[in-house]
Amino acid sequence: MSGSAMKKFAGTLQTQRRTVARSAALAGFAALAGLLLPSAALAQGQDKSAPLSQVQRLNRAPVNKEALRVQLPRPLVVKLKNGLTIVLEEDHKLPTVAFTMWIRPGQLADPSDLPGLASFTAGMLREGTEKRSSEQIASEVDSLGASLEASSRFGVSYTSVNASGLITDTAKILDLLSDVVLHPSFPASELAKYKQTEGASLEQRLANPAFLAQQGFRRVIYGDTPMALASATKESIEKISVEDLKRFHEKHYVPGNTILGVTGDFTASAMRATIEKYLGGWTGAAEAPEKFAAAVAPEATKITLVDRPASVQTYIIVGDRAIRRTDPEYYQLTVMNQVLGGGPQARLFLDLREEHSLTYGSYSRFNAEIYPGDWAASAPVRSAVTGDAFDRFLYEFKKINDEPVPQSEMDDAHRAIVANFALSLEQPSQILNDWLTVQYYALPVDYWDKYPDHIGAIDAAAAQASAKKFVDLDHLQWICVGDRKEIEGVLKKYGAVSVVDVTGKAEN
Repeated sequence: MSGSAMKKFAGTLQTQRRTVARSAALAGFAALAGLLLPSAALAQGQDKSAPLSQVQRLNRAPVNKEALRVQLPRPLVVKLKNGLTIVLEEDHKLPTVAFTMWIRPGQLADPSDLPGLASFTAGMLREGTEKRSSEQIASEVDSLGASLEASSRFGVSYTSVNASGLITDTAKILDLLSDVVLHPSFPASELAKYKQTEGASLEQRLANPAFLAQQGFRRVIYGDTPMALASATKESIEKISVEDLKRFHEKHYVPGNTILGVTGDFTASAMRATIEKYLGGWTGAAEAPEKFAAAVAPEATKITLVDRPASVQTYIIVGDRAIRRTDPEYYQLTVMNQVLGGGPQARLFLDLREEHSLTYGSYSRFNAEIYPGDWAASAPVRSAVTGDAFDRFLYEFKKINDEPVPQSEMDDAHRAIVANFALSLEQPSQILNDWLTVQYYALPVDYWDKYPDHIGAIDAAAAQASAKKFVDLDHLQWICVGDRKEIEGVLKKYGAVSVVDVTGKAEN
């Protein structure tokens, strides 16, 4: 590396360190501005054994809504003649460039007898093209100090391909990116290696109670649909062939299905010209959008026990179907979820961990996709306190259904959500992801400008309405992974129990 290049690289590192330090400082401020957890309160002389209702929340800083009422820099959005949509976000802080490609329909296109095909196709992109071997691709990426990766996650409606590096290497990075996306060869020898790796990973996942719980939950929630899948199977790993990968790639990896986002130190016009050079010859019209039922009739509450012999813990997931990303209820579900289980300051964590010492942590989350996603709460607990954990979940679920959330808690939830949003604006990659979200789900162009105000407008009545709909005690689905001999009798106190093994097969 030349002396001038070394100086440029050192300057880049120094700027990156300043950016990281700034983000860390902001994160520290946000933490101090949030809730004072009971453990922190103890250090200030507060009795940790005090009831949760008596815990004082100190050092709360108000959210400055005016500071966030700014229009985010608009990216340039262009649709090329071949149907490829590109989102160009200039950011001149660092001499770098990052590409993010979303290609639908991802794992949702897996054939019923080949779960994992989309994941295999994405994972094999780097393992050889018509003009490069796996070793050559790895060597070129390393020599550039760049990154190049692809994945197709279960439950996600698109495959993601990402590449990044120095702006001076843009042409070389795009040459690599376009080659692996447009011309993968899926060598049989590399597929055999990949199958070995995936087979070993599957064995590890099947020994992980958190994965087993999530797998069981998706099966119960989504039934006989692609969304129910959480992993490839031993059978599909053995069965997937080079021909399967090529067919999947040929059908779905087309520009009409794709959005390419770019952020970095470039001018939009020059970047557009470079992209057209490498991707303008790519052909293929968009597939028809996937169709999903507008509403699914909720099922009555039931308990599914995933038998994991000799387990010393019970991993609990409980939840139900939720919403699409474009549904107007997104904001109120975001706030309600934050109150109930959105972090260590939320009710589930404070109840199950801080007050009753039943778990290391209990949280809730939801996902919203092009299809109605799901909402779920979870906690790993000792087998001996499985019943106690059930009681605490039920207590908190009933409480948020029956009682309006106090204004102080609503303020805390608003504060946490808006502060996290503000911090995310420090990261160009996150801003790019936000704009890809706008394009992918056809959200309004000013969506993120108005996001803090929409969150702040959710009041206690709206949060309670969200709880009544999504934390519906008559329709929640419970998945418990643990030793059947230890916990089945306890679970039966809460309702009928169906028992399955780790593969989902019913047990007598």
